[in-house]
Amino acid sequence: MEPGALPARTRLIPVPHPSPNFGARRGGAVPDHVVLHYTAMTTCDAALARLCDAEAGVSAHYLVSETGRVWQMVDEAERAWHAGAGAWGEITDVNSRSIGIELANTGAHPFPEPQMVALEVLLEGIFDRWDVTAGRVIGHSDMAIGRKVDPGPRFDWRRLARRGLAVLPETGRADPGDLAADLHRIGYRWNSGQEDIALAAFRLRVRPWATGEADDTDRALAADMAARWPAG
Repeated sequence: MEPGALPARTRLIPVPHPSPNFGARRGGAVPDHVVLHYTAMTTCDAALARLCDAEAGVSAHYLVSETGRVWQMVDEAERAWHAGAGAWGEITDVNSRSIGIELANTGAHPFPEPQMVALEVLLEGIFDRWDVTAGRVIGHSDMAIGRKVDPGPRFDWRRLARRGLAVLPETGRADPGDLAADLHRIGYRWNSGQEDIALAAFRLRVRPWATGEADDTDRALAADMAARWPAG
């Protein structure tokens, strides 16, 4: 078996591939969130090189290939440079509070089975090691609304939710509510006049095919998700 490959659900041992792009978590913070990304590069090797390039100034804790191979570039206790500008809930320095996972994907194709299995096992281990729960697994698009769209509309959030590794709303479980208030309760943050951008970020996660103005489906989904979202 190739080192780092994960053809079946098993214990995950990432391949060490240190990146120089990291620092100490600020203010004594420890990771209690996970941010999922896609690499948006044509090959996994190119993404690995960039995430370990000192001149690029970006990194993540892990990179997961399409075949399920996993590299660890930054120790989980350290602050990787993956999230950039943005906010989630009351967190404004997302890098200091999160573990970043890059998935090799251009954004234009589905995420293969071996990659999803590796991600699931990786998340299960992170849940065991840190105070991370399903409600603290977010996409880059959730915390950087209007700026980032990854892991994108092809990512299978429903699959993670079924395994207790993410939270998604259920249709028909809640009545329509105050959309802005519910999105804010979940963790979305936006400036005045950016309500449409916030809606687009929410839809990207829960119903990426939807277009147009907010409707009662959006409001009901947000109400259900907010009711089950963890505080903090």
